[in-house]
Amino acid sequence: MPYGKRSEVEILLRDMESQKFLLEMTKGDEKVGRWIQGVIRLLPFGVYEYIFPKENMDAVLTTLGFHGKNYPNLSKFRLAFLRKALDVKKAPPFKAEQKYLWVRDFVSILPIGIREDGEITEPDGEHKGFTHEAL
Repeated sequence: MPYGKRSEVEILLRDMESQKFLLEMTKGDEKVGRWIQGVIRLLPFGVYEYIFPKENMDAVLTTLGFHGKNYPNLSKFRLAFLRKALDVKKAPPFKAEQKYLWVRDFVSILPIGIREDGEITEPDGEHKGFTHEAL
């Protein structure tokens, strides 16, 4: 949940949407990659969901501040309620070694949790038969 001056929040969201990620796809021993953009979805309660490949989770969670201290004003019960209502879980342990250059000046983020996607195999097209994360 980002909060702060609206124009600053919008700059952060713009940076997040313009971030490019390499989506890895496999077909047996063959591997290919396809460049995709990060996607933002607006959920209830002013929550934003950021969609990106799982290979980039460490850098995204670090950039969004998942490794920081939890907010003491928010009780564990309320945070658990939000996680349950949004069908997310706590972020797993991750390495806080890399981060993206998103402008986060004057924007605070309340990290709630993560949602993991399954995998899908492309039924047709250029990458027919390739398996990748179902984003």
